[in-house]
Amino acid sequence: MVGGIVVCGGKSTRMGVPKATLPFGSETMLQRVVRLLGSVVSPIVVVAAREQSLPDLPDHVSVTRDERDERGPLEGLRAGLKALPESIDAAYVTSCDVPLLVPAFVERMIELLGEHDIAVMEIDGFTHPLSAVYRRDVLPQVESLLEADRLRPVFLFDAVRTRRVQPAEMISVDPQLRTLRNLNTRQDYLEALAEINDSRPF
Repeated sequence: MVGGIVVCGGKSTRMGVPKATLPFGSETMLQRVVRLLGSVVSPIVVVAAREQSLPDLPDHVSVTRDERDERGPLEGLRAGLKALPESIDAAYVTSCDVPLLVPAFVERMIELLGEHDIAVMEIDGFTHPLSAVYRRDVLPQVESLLEADRLRPVFLFDAVRTRRVQPAEMISVDPQLRTLRNLNTRQDYLEALAEINDSRPF
């Protein structure tokens, strides 16, 4: 079984306000990402910073906290994997600032995981650790890297069986790679809002 992890403990420095609570239509950005992800995987775990406030979430969504602040994606991954039920074999991991997430993208990434430990999007040699599927079996490697202050996700990708997914493999489900469009600035936010208002695909 595959669950979902939504990491939302970033500082939102360029946006200037917490991304998780930004309005997006009738929802907040976090609520939208949780809803879209929850349409294809279950259960969902939201990982927040230790003192972070979150919008209301459905009762079936679990909330956990980073053990240590400002440690990047690996810290969120550790918290999320530890919070998932033992029956869950793997999880699709995303940030909370991708409100254009396409559920079929998530399904395709899970399909491409195959016998690997991780399936991660890679574009021009740059990996997207928060657009990836991780088996819970990688948790010991994640904890070892954090213990050694080796915080770059690429260290994990190099240590286990990693499937580096290329854009051409996602054309059939998300040709514009909308799922990867994280919103970092107010301009990003306004453009994404306009796009949803024009199309409302979900």
